[in-house]
Amino acid sequence: MEISYKWLKEYVDFDLTPQETADALTSCGLEVDALEEVQTIKGGLKGLYVGKVLTCELHPNSDHLHITTVDLGKAEPQQIVCGAPNVAAGQKVIVADLGCVLYDGDKEFVIKKSKLRGVESLGMICAEDEIGVGTSHDGIIVLPEDAPVGQPAAEYYHLESDWVIEIDITANRSDALSHWGVARDLYAWLKRNGHATSLHRPDCSEFTVDNNDLPIEVEIENTEACKRYACVSITGCEVKESPEWLQDKLKVIGLRPINNIVDITNYVMMAYGQPMHCFDADMVKGHKIVVRTQPEGTKFVTLDGEEHTLGEHDLSICNAEHPMCIAGIFGGKGSGTYDTTTNVVLESAYFHPTWIRKSARRHGLSTDASYRFERGIDPNGTIYALKQAAILCKQLAGGKVSMEIKDVYPNPIADARVQLDYEYVDRLIGKKIGNDMIRSIVESLEMKVVAETETGLELDVPAYRVDVQRPCDVVEDILRIYGYNNVEIPTQLKSSLTILGDEDKAYQRQNVIGEQLVGCGFREIMNNSLTKTAYYTELNRYTEETTVKVMNPLSSDLGVMRQSLLFGGLESVARNVNHKMPNLRLFEFGNCYHYSPEKKNDEDPIKAYTEEMHLGMWITGKRVE
Repeated sequence: MEISYKWLKEYVDFDLTPQETADALTSCGLEVDALEEVQTIKGGLKGLYVGKVLTCELHPNSDHLHITTVDLGKAEPQQIVCGAPNVAAGQKVIVADLGCVLYDGDKEFVIKKSKLRGVESLGMICAEDEIGVGTSHDGIIVLPEDAPVGQPAAEYYHLESDWVIEIDITANRSDALSHWGVARDLYAWLKRNGHATSLHRPDCSEFTVDNNDLPIEVEIENTEACKRYACVSITGCEVKESPEWLQDKLKVIGLRPINNIVDITNYVMMAYGQPMHCFDADMVKGHKIVVRTQPEGTKFVTLDGEEHTLGEHDLSICNAEHPMCIAGIFGGKGSGTYDTTTNVVLESAYFHPTWIRKSARRHGLSTDASYRFERGIDPNGTIYALKQAAILCKQLAGGKVSMEIKDVYPNPIADARVQLDYEYVDRLIGKKIGNDMIRSIVESLEMKVVAETETGLELDVPAYRVDVQRPCDVVEDILRIYGYNNVEIPTQLKSSLTILGDEDKAYQRQNVIGEQLVGCGFREIMNNSLTKTAYYTELNRYTEETTVKVMNPLSSDLGVMRQSLLFGGLESVARNVNHKMPNLRLFEFGNCYHYSPEKKNDEDPIKAYTEEMHLGMWITGKRVE
């Protein structure tokens, strides 16, 4: 997940440097993999200064060059030969000092001491296109009289670099897959560490319904897969290129701008974590959206032109006649927004993570939207995101909101109720951090204190925290904000001794056997427990019927659990022989798995399955080399 430092500062107030911000995020559990400066202008205008032309004379050996002396705020003025027709004494200009690097596309050149027609030149007076602040090359930049001599050009043009913070988001932290999500964690860390800060985001007061010219009905047929679906129509939109500020925000975090409507949905997703989709309203036949699964074998072409076969396990967003989108994953061909689109329907929904994950794997599709849906988004953030997108559509596309927001939410998802005991917190952390500290941290993480007693707190954990459902999860959250480094290592360590069990003895036996085999010239191998179904289709002892099947296999080569070590070892032998290693002594310890249909028991499903440790050995090639 890539986060823009400047964008992050729009939601939380702080004065940390980019590196300090990265350290703070890592400290509170959002590990930063990389921190990279992104310059608005390549080179960041380093080595460029405001100068004043003191004198300007014609070059004796040229009819278009001028010899100037320029004050850069140093002890002595610098002589610079300039070929611009508009250079004159008394001007304030931008000067590239010696050592400055300028860029022409991917090429770069360094300003060095040189001679032009026999006259020494110690710098360069610049035009707009030469330093990247404009496209004009008619002459040098002439600044106003009040421009301070010697001021760095980056300060004069108020040029600020952005920084991209690359965060390694673990699978349980879906709440941090947005700038707002990261801002919430940073806010809690700042508050805990005594920084003056506040958390804020735009309100929705500008959202208004302009007319009711394009009402859209919504029906959810599969309420298990789709928990909430909301939409709003916008009419009279002009689909065009996004303004520079929006394009810059997307480009910094690696997204390609497409058009203003699509860019708005991507912006909202990256800002607040709510994936959205925009439909051309003319594609919504019957002015009705139906969320349902499809009959097995339904053909569907996605926006990228690929055909997919949908079935009863694929949730679709449909109009009154046919599917328009694979829910939460990919839009259909013709249903998006194009240059000719004038009316759009914005979708903001909450889909069950398991449905999205299985469907995405089944069709080999992975998008920014599916990545978030399959980990679990905020079910209560759909309307806020929808309103923000509608406000931007009015501002950037000139559209009008043409219906009341339609929000179908049959079974609202409640916050998780957790009972937290102070003694339990201290015991799990290994340190007494104080009841006030515990309460302060949970409140900064937006957990609502429902009740408080002398012994603990009763909390409502926001639904967007899908990973915090139990008291131990709350303690983990408290500790990452409090700081793992703030828990001192005790001066005494206590331990207990236990008698070796059967597992320990089996492990020792395995080591002894392994050491003996290695001493006899064998090499240990390790193969995947998942293997091909085809290996067991024609065997008598290990049949296909007795394999342990994977419900959602990644591929046909990994469809069942192995019943024998034989085939994995033979694959290793074949690979080595094919790579000119014919003389082999291999061994492997590994579990094998077996299913007994006759032992199937609905009350105790595990009873039909067994797991055994096996040893396999393979010898091939010459007995003596």
